[in-house]
Amino acid sequence: MDCIFCRIAAGQAPARVVFESPRVLAFEDLHPQAPVHVLVVPREHVDSLWELVDGALAGELLLAAAEVARSKGLARGFRVITNARRDGGQEVEHLHLHVVGGKRLGRMLPS
Repeated sequence: MDCIFCRIAAGQAPARVVFESPRVLAFEDLHPQAPVHVLVVPREHVDSLWELVDGALAGELLLAAAEVARSKGLARGFRVITNARRDGGQEVEHLHLHVVGGKRLGRMLPS
């Protein structure tokens, strides 16, 4: 499988890592959409949130996202986003959470 996030998790591709645990890795997004934009991924390959069945891993991903937000000083607020599958806007077929913040983000979707 040629998955960039699997290669990053295995240490075979470069990334600016900001958090790691045995099952989760977080690194700076190469194309940030906010002053803080970090991706949180499981080290094992899971295509998207649709395929996630491991509740413990789901909890570890959320806890990692919260730790990233704390370490980046996002006490005023932040957003955690995951896009699932093609119609959901997912661009890399490996489950990942976006932790974004560092500015006022506004509404998520237009009303």
